[in-house]
Amino acid sequence: MTSSSSARPSRRPTRGRGAAQGRPKAGAGRQKSAPVARPQEFTMPEPLTPALEPVTAFEDMGMPEALLKTLAAQGVTEPFPIQAATLPNSLAGRDLLGRGRTGSGKTLAFGLALLARTAGRRAQPKQPLAMVLVPTRELAQQVTDALAPYATAVNLRTTTVVGGMSINRQSGALRRGAEVLVATPGRLKDLIDRG
Repeated sequence: MTSSSSARPSRRPTRGRGAAQGRPKAGAGRQKSAPVARPQEFTMPEPLTPALEPVTAFEDMGMPEALLKTLAAQGVTEPFPIQAATLPNSLAGRDLLGRGRTGSGKTLAFGLALLARTAGRRAQPKQPLAMVLVPTRELAQQVTDALAPYATAVNLRTTTVVGGMSINRQSGALRRGAEVLVATPGRLKDLIDRG
């Protein structure tokens, strides 16, 4: 007599309950939640105050003359669309949200208003008057470079605080006083923790 092992499946002894013996599947017994709808695009909040009309010339915005001269010297003769739309509102002290592609003029859209509203004021040591928070040190340097000629024109001091640079030098610049601070979150936290 010969036996055939393929005729009957072998039974191996098991410990506990296995999948073949009724182990509940992961998540069994829980209520299924509805799938989370993820927005495809940022939805703008409803404005409480209507936006001011866009302008077609920097001269129509009431900015300091020194900023207007520097714009002309830099070859910036008319506002980009994002600047025309946002500057009247930001110069009036309104909150705003703007977005645009690289090269669309975003930095000057917020930077000119920041400098115009800060011009003529002096910061106390360790108490900047305005801050631009950016995610990377490369962007911090780009923002600083873009704003530098305009800040100089209205006699404002800028300083940049980012990781990968001497924290002592950056702390010293803040102790001496700077009206405009451009910072990355990590280094800003380090400096705050140091006092």
